[in-house]
Amino acid sequence: MRNFAALTALTLICAGCAAVPSGQPSAGVGVPGTASDMTDTRGLEGVLGSNEATLIRLFGKPRLDVVEPVGRKLQFIGAPCILDAYLYPDRQGREVVTHVDARRRDGAAVDRAACVAALQAK
Repeated sequence: MRNFAALTALTLICAGCAAVPSGQPSAGVGVPGTASDMTDTRGLEGVLGSNEATLIRLFGKPRLDVVEPVGRKLQFIGAPCILDAYLYPDRQGREVVTHVDARRRDGAAVDRAACVAALQAK
């Protein structure tokens, strides 16, 4: 059962890393994501590996809290972007952020680190 949970988590993480077509950049938020942007974690150090309490301190109350069988998604929204933080159990069983996605309200991908910075500045 543990291997199934790990495989499911890995599958969800990999699905979230798919390349997104480029669009027009959003003012103040950065350039839309590309495959290389999705693997770049610069600017995400304060988010990746953090728990729910840290995310709430950084961004406020989440707009959505989606509990899945293996993990959880917290969504934070602001004027410049929407940030989805995916939490999965670490080796000690604590839910921590393993992946984040960022997009504009129209669905176009934006730089994840720029979105994190913009949501913290609000």
